[in-house]
Amino acid sequence: MELQITGKNTKVSAPVRRLLERKIGNLARHLPNIAEAEVEVSMETTRSRQYRYVVQVTLNSDGTLLRGEERGVDIYAAINSVAAVMDRQIERYKGKLYYKGRGTSPTRSELPPGAETVEARAAGRALRIKRFDVKPMSLDEAAEQMELLDHDFFFFLNADTGQFNVLYRRRDEEYGLIEPQA
Repeated sequence: MELQITGKNTKVSAPVRRLLERKIGNLARHLPNIAEAEVEVSMETTRSRQYRYVVQVTLNSDGTLLRGEERGVDIYAAINSVAAVMDRQIERYKGKLYYKGRGTSPTRSELPPGAETVEARAAGRALRIKRFDVKPMSLDEAAEQMELLDHDFFFFLNADTGQFNVLYRRRDEEYGLIEPQA
């Protein structure tokens, strides 16, 4: 497993790096096919001390992305919290694989390992662009992938209509679908 640790507004010290390597390495025991793990540690200037440190973890397991983000009073509390969240995410994902046919999942190849990220400057603001291959999937598969990523929206190619759609989570926790009009 390839582990990438980055710091944003803070420097990642050697003890913190070792703790991250140990905690994220333990996740590989539960899900052995993790290809890469990206960890971003950041410190925000907030009035509330309890949300000062933020740790984001993104795991890539054969094209399926699992993501977790936690905040804490100190960096160690945030790391422990995000490790627990990722453990629950992995158990949930493995449960879905088990009930779908023991290891076969339509979402395995939906987001390729080589998803590309480009940063550019547009009108004085930093712009982050993500590029990835889009493969056809059903509405249920898109909803499952959106839940695994823990995002509020998901862009996908609808296998039924052949058009690009956006699935999003509404405020009432229901889903909404945006389809282009022909």
